[in-house]
Amino acid sequence: MQSDSPQASLFDDGVTESRPRPGHRESGRTIRVYTDGACSGNPGPGGWAWATAPDGETSAGGGEAYTTNQRMEIVATLRALEHFENDDVDVVIVSDSNYVVKCFQDRWWEGWLSRGWKNSQRQPVANRDLWEPLIALVRRRGRVTFEWVKGHSGDPMNDLVDAKAVEESRRYSA
Repeated sequence: MQSDSPQASLFDDGVTESRPRPGHRESGRTIRVYTDGACSGNPGPGGWAWATAPDGETSAGGGEAYTTNQRMEIVATLRALEHFENDDVDVVIVSDSNYVVKCFQDRWWEGWLSRGWKNSQRQPVANRDLWEPLIALVRRRGRVTFEWVKGHSGDPMNDLVDAKAVEESRRYSA
């Protein structure tokens, strides 16, 4: 995202990234990226995290002092896709958030756009400020698919990003 973007300020602070991105161009691979968001109080202090399977070698996280779980789920996905935006890889986002997964699997976003950012009940789409850049990135980048995983079901990578998101949210607790 360009620094003059109105959304850029949402992501400039509170980011921890585990591996630098030299060159940042890979070829012919599929990357599985697990994402998660956490919030204490909802709204309250929140955290987000993403990590690549199978071992979380590449990962990042961050948070906000006052947010919602849904916002953190979207931010985790957006930040992961921004990381791989220019890589020549297929990206599979694995999330325990039906909110994120169904937006793309069930193509909710197409209805939102056709209705002028109104949901099926003709109400303004919640979290539009995050959905707009995420949807634009998915459309522009292509080669992104979404899979749902049941949270807290023993999936090691989902458990890893959940723990990281909770840890990030604690950094913003009073």
